[in-house]
Amino acid sequence: MDRAELVDRLRAADVPEAFYDIDGVHAVPVQPDAYFFLRQEAAAAWTVGLRQRSQDSVLRRFGTEADACAYLYDKLTRSTPPPTAAAEPLDDLLANAEEIQRQAWEDYHRHRRPADDG
Repeated sequence: MDRAELVDRLRAADVPEAFYDIDGVHAVPVQPDAYFFLRQEAAAAWTVGLRQRSQDSVLRRFGTEADACAYLYDKLTRSTPPPTAAAEPLDDLLANAEEIQRQAWEDYHRHRRPADDG
């Protein structure tokens, strides 16, 4: 399996697209707190890792694209919890992004202590 086939298979398995970034084939639509990545580091070096809070953690390195793709597919299809009815669809979150950000800033300023003003 190559990277393009991996993305096709992940979509067929209903793995949310925000869970993975595949170098040169698929970028996450929104930068969540955490997502898996697959990158080619050199001609024969492939890395699968997890990006959390802007920090990359390498999970494993592989000598072939096929091995790296198989590992990531297994990781994502085994660890992906089923969506809950209460989960807000990504399209709804994107449509309301400005309102969500505005509300977050209001909450922040309302709860900020006076000592934080310096």
